[in-house]
Amino acid sequence: MGNKRPDSRHAISPAGHICGMSAVDLAGAIREKQLSVREVMTAFLDRIEAVNRQVNAIVSLRPRSDILAEADAADAHLAAGGAAGSLFGLPIAVKDLALTKGLKTTFGSPIFADLVPEEDEFFVERMRKGGAIVIGKTNVPEFGLGSNTYNPVFGPTLNAFDPAWTAGGSSGGAAVALALDLMPLADGSDFGGSLRNPAAYNNVFGFRPSQGLVPGGPGFEVFHAQMGVEGPMGRSVRDMALLLDVQAGHHPRAPLSHDPQGSFLAALEGAPVAGGRIGWLGNLGGHLPMEDGILDLCEAALGRLGDIGFAVEPLLPDFDFEALWQAFVTLRQSSSGCALKMLYDDPAKRALLKPEAVWEAEGAGRLTAPQIHAAAMRRTAWHRTLLSLFERFDLLALPTAQVFPFDVSVHWPREVGGRAMDSYHRWMQVTAAATLGGCPAVNVPAGFDAKGRPMGMQLIGRPRGDLAVLQAAAAYEAVLPWKTGASPQA
Repeated sequence: MGNKRPDSRHAISPAGHICGMSAVDLAGAIREKQLSVREVMTAFLDRIEAVNRQVNAIVSLRPRSDILAEADAADAHLAAGGAAGSLFGLPIAVKDLALTKGLKTTFGSPIFADLVPEEDEFFVERMRKGGAIVIGKTNVPEFGLGSNTYNPVFGPTLNAFDPAWTAGGSSGGAAVALALDLMPLADGSDFGGSLRNPAAYNNVFGFRPSQGLVPGGPGFEVFHAQMGVEGPMGRSVRDMALLLDVQAGHHPRAPLSHDPQGSFLAALEGAPVAGGRIGWLGNLGGHLPMEDGILDLCEAALGRLGDIGFAVEPLLPDFDFEALWQAFVTLRQSSSGCALKMLYDDPAKRALLKPEAVWEAEGAGRLTAPQIHAAAMRRTAWHRTLLSLFERFDLLALPTAQVFPFDVSVHWPREVGGRAMDSYHRWMQVTAAATLGGCPAVNVPAGFDAKGRPMGMQLIGRPRGDLAVLQAAAAYEAVLPWKTGASPQA
């Protein structure tokens, strides 16, 4: 199928004008008083009421009356000449792994089904200060484990194109809400592809920023757990840049965070910046099993980049990729797994953990300091390898996923390309290269297979080269031959 976007197999009507607007244009229309915040909020709440029950993307939705009262207060503030931040009046539902003051945060776990935090995640606080109105949360897998969004608290989120397919994860609710115009933009987080994989599965953009660009926290530990990052998702690259400008920047309670060089959105204004050298990593010389059709779609996407001045060259780095994956597993267990072990050590809570969480916690309990040190050394060697590659290439490219969206009732693929998967996340190994390098990586829509299943491609940049990655994605977007998202077109 390739270049033709399939129709959604949900019985969903086209979105109205307001919900179909880009976040950048919508924010501008509010600031210029062409649209009231109440009008915008009403349109999105109506859209959510009409569509969300079919996909279960947004959870813990606040009462309409409370949201509209906040919208009216925003309109009164603007009418009185008050300042309007860059997200002023925009509705947003925050990923349910992030703390939201006064709004339930469950992590998709029955252990925390009634948790109401007393403080915001740093980036949530920044979004509120930017004028966004938090309307609810987006659904996640339990504790964000795996790339299939289901949990015992809220149930599964269904793909924006077909209710039989997974939405991906862990930012699955966010990606589906974007794709079906339930929100103008979305936040997400990414450890093993959680901003990239669901974006690929729902035909939108997802950006994993460089390590430290968006401060993580508040948290109990602020120095070691650095492979998971927060970032934006959008139906356009400019929309992601709008949100990233608000999320990014040093926070004193996040000591490894840093400031950007300037506004990402401002840098994307004007004609797209195209051209450069791309190293195509493919399936890493056969190391990564791939479902048939994925490499073909990505190579067609690379052809579009070639048409606008990018030089693409196949590339196979001289590195032990199996050892790199084992380092990823070890470092994930030494951070996320240790956090889960605190729950595992309580027998009552252990009984409420899904098998994948138990696997991570038990793995963490077996780790030794020398094993963690060896994994960190392997990660350091990979970082050095990447730096040498970025002396020759401006970007690296990989598929975003190793399988197309699969049956939502299947928790995770047990086999890919004829090879058995030895863990719940082995089939997502393709995302680990950017994570372990601390690199910025964006998912760009790559196309659809003959069954209409979406796929994406990662463009990976040098550490702290976030703007160059966004510029390349914007250049690609400018020649994309289909519309992003899955919402039917009027």
